[in-house]
Amino acid sequence: MTFVKPNAVQNAQQSTYRLEWKPTKILIPLFLKKTLMNGYLIFFLFFALALNFGVAYGEKSAYQLTIDENSFELQYDLTGTVIAMALDQELNSLLIGIENTKDSLFSIDLPNKMISSENNEFAVLVDGYEIDYDIIINENNSVLMFFIPDGTQEIEIIGTYVIPEFPIGAFSALVFTTCLVMIMTKIKNTKFR
Repeated sequence: MTFVKPNAVQNAQQSTYRLEWKPTKILIPLFLKKTLMNGYLIFFLFFALALNFGVAYGEKSAYQLTIDENSFELQYDLTGTVIAMALDQELNSLLIGIENTKDSLFSIDLPNKMISSENNEFAVLVDGYEIDYDIIINENNSVLMFFIPDGTQEIEIIGTYVIPEFPIGAFSALVFTTCLVMIMTKIKNTKFR
């Protein structure tokens, strides 16, 4: 848009400016002009933004880990592939086998019922080397985030508590059965004497 001065014939009191639109020639490459005209550029921009939004804002994967009667869905974000996850109840740790990894940030949501640590101080080992991590503590879980280098194969997260191997119900049934066998044995031995 440009401002245009009125005709010189008009007197000085009426010398106001009026606004006129005069298109200017913009040089746009031919392929871009056709792309804009067909709407493809808008589609590609939308598609790129949608992909970027998914990567940046939580397209997390999930791993279903079953321990005895309990099942946990572990949400994680990884540039690579998770082969397996297992809970080592003797070492109070979660073992994660991975492959095809790139230099990236790894994050995992750990349910407090499955694994926890005093004062939220976990030990995180990546291929056997202890590394620093960031932690976000929620009501029901802890989110651990840390860097993993290219080619990483194993992650171990060590806490101070993991879900017990035998639930309380199974332990109670074992104690009850043992007591019942002892009582029955005592009764049999007293009848035959």
